[in-house]
Amino acid sequence: MKTLAISAAIALTALTGAASAMTTTDTYAERQIQAFAPDADLSALSNGEVLHILKEIRSNDGTTGETTAAVRSLLNAFQ
Repeated sequence: MKTLAISAAIALTALTGAASAMTTTDTYAERQIQAFAPDADLSALSNGEVLHILKEIRSNDGTTGETTAAVRSLLNAFQ
């Protein structure tokens, strides 16, 4: 029973940390995305959608033009 309680406490702490981390990185995420799509309105995007776009930015080893096209394509798909 102790193991279950400790596991639940650890999981709750991890989830709380992840939620607070997302709020502190919102400005960073906006700047990263707007570097490739300056006119993008990010207010309607969910945290998951923002993270998906950031993942695409980080994983795209191509040119800036390719990254810009990928970001804009995702923004269009999410709206």
